[in-house]
Amino acid sequence: MPAPAALLAVAVFAAGRPAADSPLVVRNRVGLTLAGADEVLGAAKRKAAALGVRCNIAVVDDGGHLLAFARMDGARPASGPTALAKAASAATLRQETGPLPPGGEPDLLLTLGLPAAAAAGGGRLTTLKGGVPIVVDGQVVGAVGVGGGTGEQDAEVARAGVKALLDALGGK
Repeated sequence: MPAPAALLAVAVFAAGRPAADSPLVVRNRVGLTLAGADEVLGAAKRKAAALGVRCNIAVVDDGGHLLAFARMDGARPASGPTALAKAASAATLRQETGPLPPGGEPDLLLTLGLPAAAAAGGGRLTTLKGGVPIVVDGQVVGAVGVGGGTGEQDAEVARAGVKALLDALGGK
């Protein structure tokens, strides 16, 4: 007798379309587009310019993969990888970057394990401030990471980019 999953697959193919409650795929998922990433990037650049800070700004999808990047004139090239690590961390950890645990001092074991975790993740994990997740309809769809100013300035620039996208979507 076929396994229950095999029966479901047969039912799916027999009907010519997947069953609405099929456990095989996720449906109706919100995703960040390139146009959305450009909206975030543009607003973040404007905020950085208003603050007088020259930044590197990275926008990633929900898995931390680069969608858009800008290095403002005069920004330090070395802050580019930092901006990407901040964005990837915010997207994959599903929270703003900063001290872990959030809002508190990192504990000793976590602090000692962080370099190993960052290395295991290809150097794409950081607790530096300046990474902010982009949440739409309750789902993390991406993140923005900024490097070039102080941690607080970087976070402010990143939040401005996220706010612009949410405003363009009607505050969702």
